[in-house]
Amino acid sequence: MTFAHPDPSPVHLAVNLLDAQSLLAAFGTLGIAVVLFAETGLLIGFFLPGDSLLFTAGLLCAGSATTPGRLSLPWVLVAAAAGALAGAQTGYLLGRKAGPAFLARTKSRKIREGADRAGDILHRYGHAKAIVLARFLPIVRTVLNPLAGVLGVPARTFTLWQTVGGLVWTIGLVLGGYGLGASVPNVDRYLLPIIAVIVVVSLVPVGLELLRSRQARRTGDPV
Repeated sequence: MTFAHPDPSPVHLAVNLLDAQSLLAAFGTLGIAVVLFAETGLLIGFFLPGDSLLFTAGLLCAGSATTPGRLSLPWVLVAAAAGALAGAQTGYLLGRKAGPAFLARTKSRKIREGADRAGDILHRYGHAKAIVLARFLPIVRTVLNPLAGVLGVPARTFTLWQTVGGLVWTIGLVLGGYGLGASVPNVDRYLLPIIAVIVVVSLVPVGLELLRSRQARRTGDPV
């Protein structure tokens, strides 16, 4: 009598939604569009790792003469742009139709703080600049889109600048990851610190702008 032996390499079915590598391994290019749509269009997606997902996808597109990339760069760019642009537009339309109750119903402290910050950015910098800047701020890029609809930002203005911001954000981070992966051998070994650095660097211009505005407000100068 013979007995079947269990497979020594178990199959991991669980997906870590906070881990870009886990999401890409589980869902591939299609997962990029879905995650970015949820993060930028639905309030439930505020915790998803949009920045690190884009940069990691770019890294996985890079390859060498002997080892091709694990993802296709053109398809990653298309999926990233489509998910980010469609998500932002959906969030705006939901906010415009549902009104203030859309954000008032949530019990999440992070979302409420993000809504306050998004409203402050819209007030300080105007529609165009705020919509572009929000793409580079986690949570804020989730909340600002429906908030823009609630506050009655003109649809043409929102569509134009969310498209500009969305393309700069997605294409910039993907190509940044691709360029680094193509130029540094075995870059996968340093993936986590690289992602941390790229996220911090992407927030530096926004941080400087917020600091400048805060100082101007304290001194009484016009922002």
